[in-house]
Amino acid sequence: MLPDHRKAEQRSLRYHAAIADRLVADPSIVIRARRRVERWLEDGSVARDYADGWRARLADPIDQLRAFLIDPSETARAFRQVSPFAGVLSAKERWALWAAHEGDDDATAA
Repeated sequence: MLPDHRKAEQRSLRYHAAIADRLVADPSIVIRARRRVERWLEDGSVARDYADGWRARLADPIDQLRAFLIDPSETARAFRQVSPFAGVLSAKERWALWAAHEGDDDATAA
């Protein structure tokens, strides 16, 4: 079984991959994410480096943003932990995503 943090990273990556798939068809996702980042910048609820970083990423062309969402780098992993895309998938969609990959997490630990 994967350690809890590794499992959380795998779930976050899958979540963001699902969002990346939706971005082309639904540009309002990016608009909502930009609004959330602006609120972060106004109220200071998220570390400035992350808020500024997301602001820059959300200004990138959609293909670059999509690539960043699934990038395996340490930077992208850190940014996925402070995501302006929270709430894009419903709870039902998230649970279905986790259930579809339940055995995958253990298999990647070997």
